[in-house]
Amino acid sequence: MSMLIREIILENFMSYEYARIPLKSGVNLICGPNGAGKSSILLGISVALGQSYTERSKKLSDLIRRGKDVGRVTIVLDNSARNGRRPVFRIKKDLIYLTRVLRRDGKYWFEIDNVHATKSDVVRLLSHFGVDPDNMLIIMHQDMAEQFIVTSPQEKLKLVEAAAGLEPYRRNVLEAQKKLSRIVSQEESLSKMLESAEQTLNYWREQYDRFQEKKQLILKRNFLERELAWAEVSKREQAVSELKKRLEDRRSFLEKIEGEIKLLEAEVTKLQEESKDIKNSLQTLFEKRLALEREKAQHELNVLDAEKNLKNLQSLLERSQKGVKNILSTMLMVEDELKKLGTDQLETRISELKSAFLEIGRWPESLELYVENIEGDVKISAQRITVLDSELAEIKNKSLEIDQKLETLTEQMLEKRINLALLEYQKKEIQKELDETERGFMLLQADLDAAIKKAKEMGARIVALRSVEEVLDEIRLVDGRVAALGDVSAEIERMYESYSNLYLELKEKARVAAENREKVLEEIRTRMDAWRTVIRNLLDHVNLEYQRILNFAVANGAVRLVNDHDIEETGIEILVGFKGSAPQPLNIYSQSGGERSTAVMAFLLALQQRIRSPFRAVDEYDVHMDPKNREVIANLLISAVEGGKGQYLAITPNQMYFENKDIHVIMVQNIEGTSVVKEVS
Repeated sequence: MSMLIREIILENFMSYEYARIPLKSGVNLICGPNGAGKSSILLGISVALGQSYTERSKKLSDLIRRGKDVGRVTIVLDNSARNGRRPVFRIKKDLIYLTRVLRRDGKYWFEIDNVHATKSDVVRLLSHFGVDPDNMLIIMHQDMAEQFIVTSPQEKLKLVEAAAGLEPYRRNVLEAQKKLSRIVSQEESLSKMLESAEQTLNYWREQYDRFQEKKQLILKRNFLERELAWAEVSKREQAVSELKKRLEDRRSFLEKIEGEIKLLEAEVTKLQEESKDIKNSLQTLFEKRLALEREKAQHELNVLDAEKNLKNLQSLLERSQKGVKNILSTMLMVEDELKKLGTDQLETRISELKSAFLEIGRWPESLELYVENIEGDVKISAQRITVLDSELAEIKNKSLEIDQKLETLTEQMLEKRINLALLEYQKKEIQKELDETERGFMLLQADLDAAIKKAKEMGARIVALRSVEEVLDEIRLVDGRVAALGDVSAEIERMYESYSNLYLELKEKARVAAENREKVLEEIRTRMDAWRTVIRNLLDHVNLEYQRILNFAVANGAVRLVNDHDIEETGIEILVGFKGSAPQPLNIYSQSGGERSTAVMAFLLALQQRIRSPFRAVDEYDVHMDPKNREVIANLLISAVEGGKGQYLAITPNQMYFENKDIHVIMVQNIEGTSVVKEVS
């Protein structure tokens, strides 16, 4: 059973807060009073399908329910298999959810199965179902019937072709006509170009003969230039050879100087090593002399300190000896006095004092021994000083000898360094001269290479039997003869050949263009016949159906093709007559509103079997019809889609009653500003 939409889900869309509206195959009739929200359902479908037409608002954000920031319309597409194949075979599901999200801030987007999608994605998706939502024959909103009536016959035909899937036939014809237009334009251009090319070719043929003479002179001049180039090479080769010999002489002299420098450097190095050894010997003697001087100074200091100490000790010794004698004498006197007193305690104390003074009496003996020791040390130091003086004298003599030897080496080394500096300066000057000569040689060699390269470009080498000046003289003579033919351009031969080839090419292209024109004319006739055949077949069927449907409304008419000789001018003319009147072209002047609505619906129903889209919709198709025609058209609509012949959505504000008819009726009411839908079984 062929159908497109399983269900419509409206969320915060116009007067709908939330509604799920199921659709079935066949006729889906939406009924309800004006303002209930019937047209909003079809408008929601159009918005979700990406239709550019919106009848209620200039901005999609105005379609959002008042007080809400986001609105959403979702249509559930039927992707179940038909004859073993799904419409969208890459989606392995029976249902596809196509959603359009509207935001109050003006941002809108599509979603396919909850995944963000572009308008191109939606167009590709709908193409699998054969649906073009922008074709008014597929979805016809309110007042669109009147718009269809005033549409030109040519546009009516294009709408029918698009709805029936016959656009490729028209496209084929138009492409062939464009191709013919290009070929005819090309053929006209070729004809003008061919005439102009023939005149131009005659002029260049005259110039060509003069050019041949000039060409021979130029060939001779080229040979002379070749001879001149190789003469220049010979001249430069001689200069290079002379400079090369000079370079070799200077290099030999430089090598000789470098050899002498190496010998002097070796001698200087040897003298430096000897000088280094002598300096090391001097350093060793200096360090040894320094150690001896330090040791001598220490012994001399020790002698001075010992003599000073001896002097002090002798004075102390003399005073000690004199004091001891006085103390002993006094002790004896005290002892005698104390003994007369006869006390035991005093005797003990006297005994102790006597022992102490006896000990003090031995001090001078210790000092004498200490003085003897110091005198012994002084004697040893004096002997060591004598030995050190002898060693120091010997070191001084050796140092003088080494200094004299070092002075001699220094003088020799200075002389050799002066000679070495002179050689280095001479080497530097020669190297500088050599560098300048080498640069000159390189420039001369580069000049020679450039001359050789230039000469080779002119041809193989020629033995220079004449000088450069002699060759130049002959070149001047040839240049004079060439100058006489100065108005003869070097481009003449190319231009002559170019125009000859161009003339032949244009003749061939003109012949091919003529053949192509005939082929395209035949192709246009074939494609035009194919287009005219399918259109006539379609309209023959539609005309019969249209007449049959009008019979039920007690009317007569026809659908016919006009101006079918020109595809751009070809159109559809719809004629209708009611109540026995002769058929008149359908327009807004010849018929009443109800008659126009009846005729348009009759035409739409006549097309039903030839339209590719499984879904069609029409809003308030019967608003101007009388009750009889409303009933007739309603029953014909049901008959046209019975038996799974598609899915039709019809909207009417009128109450419709059908007995024993398989239709799906949806009632819409507006309750306190919110639209509510209800299915009627």
